[in-house]
Amino acid sequence: MAAEAAGPGLVPAAAGKVKELALVLQDEARRGGYSSGDTVSGQVLVELAGPLLLRALRLEATGRAWAAWSKASVQARGAAGRGVPGPRREAEVRYLDVRQSLLRQPPAGEDGLFLLEAGKHEFPFSFQLPHEPLVTSFSGKYGSIQYCVKAVLERPVVPDQSVKRELQVISHVDVNSPALLIPVLRSQEKMVGCWFFTSGPVSLSAKIERKGYCNEEAIPIYAEIENCSSRLIVPKAAIFQTQTYLASGKTKTFRQMLANVRGNPIASGSTDTWNGKTLKIPPVTPSILNCCIIRVEYSLAVYIHIPGANKLMIELPLVIGTIPCTGFSSRNSSAGQFSMDMSWLALNMPEHPEAPPNYADIVSQEEFSRHVPAYSQPVDYEEQLCGHMFAYIQEFRFQPPPLYSEIDPHPTHIEEIQSVSFML
Repeated sequence: MAAEAAGPGLVPAAAGKVKELALVLQDEARRGGYSSGDTVSGQVLVELAGPLLLRALRLEATGRAWAAWSKASVQARGAAGRGVPGPRREAEVRYLDVRQSLLRQPPAGEDGLFLLEAGKHEFPFSFQLPHEPLVTSFSGKYGSIQYCVKAVLERPVVPDQSVKRELQVISHVDVNSPALLIPVLRSQEKMVGCWFFTSGPVSLSAKIERKGYCNEEAIPIYAEIENCSSRLIVPKAAIFQTQTYLASGKTKTFRQMLANVRGNPIASGSTDTWNGKTLKIPPVTPSILNCCIIRVEYSLAVYIHIPGANKLMIELPLVIGTIPCTGFSSRNSSAGQFSMDMSWLALNMPEHPEAPPNYADIVSQEEFSRHVPAYSQPVDYEEQLCGHMFAYIQEFRFQPPPLYSEIDPHPTHIEEIQSVSFML
């Protein structure tokens, strides 16, 4: 398995034949993608039909974001009327650069060549991704973000032979963050017609429960549409992906529709309501917001098709994440517990309420006499009224309430109230 140093008089490199050169990654299927700080390990497999001279067997791991496009020249036109390609704009950002030699022992010969015997050989490798945040792998219209691992078999005289595998890197986005759990609400109105030939306004209000969602998740859409125009309108909703590329101080944008849903037509003078109409997110790349030359953003557009006029559109921002939302499940469980604790509200009230208990059963005669002072002589109330009113509080502390009666002693009718004046 190990490479041996080749000396003079050995079989030349042309006599050797490489039957197989392969690169195998461990736990690639189980991982589903690599993240910052993960360890990438595997083997390089070499199968030879005979002895082979080689100069090196090395491993290269690279990662970069790349954006490029050509600006069409408006001064020169081709025969078909198309613009002649103008100056090309390019930008590149590197995220990973690892190089390893898979031949562990140094060459013994002066020429620095190694000899591999015929048969199968395995060369293990392992390296760690940077701990700094990496950008999610992506391939777009005018650029890409790619991570690759390549094994290069370098031989004298003949060209190098190599094999390459792509690494899928994911920058995780947690949709449970508070900024992605807030609802998004927008509204807009459009007057249909032109000048003074207007037929009336069309209004639209749309809302989603949160801003962050994941792949294969259905988005409930809540909308209210009012058609005060004279035309038949059709409400629709769609998920859009917007790719933005930056190079040489210029910006290039590409926009595409990923999924859509259609509502029922709304006649003139009618309204319609969407109470959670769902639109499922297809498998897409998560939102890329941490790259300086490539951005991938998503939005949910709720719009109305109006015949003979521009459509009325509302765009709600979306963030496609990788860690699903768990806040609503816990909220539902707590709500269920609360409803169970409040089950006493469902008890039936008695048809005829019972009378309150007797006052003598609550306050005994002994306690009443202990708190009410005994007066040996009649009290001069005119003299007492001139003093402080707080002297009479203890006397009425345990006075019994009025007797309970189911007959209202004060029937509801208008009575004449005569004023009474007191002379002190």
